[in-house]
Amino acid sequence: MILSFEREGRAGSVEATVERVEDPAAVGQTAEARGFPCLTARIAYPGRGYDGMFGWVQLVRSTDDASGGAAFGMDPFVLFPDSRSPYCYFGLAPTLFDSPARFDRAPMSWLAHTFLAWTPIAETIQRHAVPLVGFAWGFDIDTSGNITIHGPTPLPDTAWTGHLPLLRTQHPAWTFAPQPTARDRNT
Repeated sequence: MILSFEREGRAGSVEATVERVEDPAAVGQTAEARGFPCLTARIAYPGRGYDGMFGWVQLVRSTDDASGGAAFGMDPFVLFPDSRSPYCYFGLAPTLFDSPARFDRAPMSWLAHTFLAWTPIAETIQRHAVPLVGFAWGFDIDTSGNITIHGPTPLPDTAWTGHLPLLRTQHPAWTFAPQPTARDRNT
């Protein structure tokens, strides 16, 4: 899936693919990841240096989390769970990679809402996240242990808006733009 976006008058795109993990070692995973999904999302954008800095915000709703699948929670990068940033990845056109897996194959549902965003450096507002585009992806495990992979599919702008209360609660030092900017949908 390719999603188009616009940032400060310049066009860019995100190419997101979700694949089944056939060779866990090839994606840096353990054997338990076989059959689960892995996501790779790449950014194409002409900006260089600070003008090419982006971040990925990912929220997850899972039936095996503390809410039992009733609510989304932040999905920080596993190495930095105590980060005070809403971004799980940030940098110069950072590629997002994620490979959720479980040790057992108990029935469950796992859904991610993933957003490409940026933080204007020149603004007087420090720590301000501006969403550009979002998509959903995930998986289900049935009672037989079979894994069904979903997505990626584009998210409506209202998805970001719906996550604002959580973002503001989890990251009170940050401000968040109310919705993604206008853009073409997907190609």
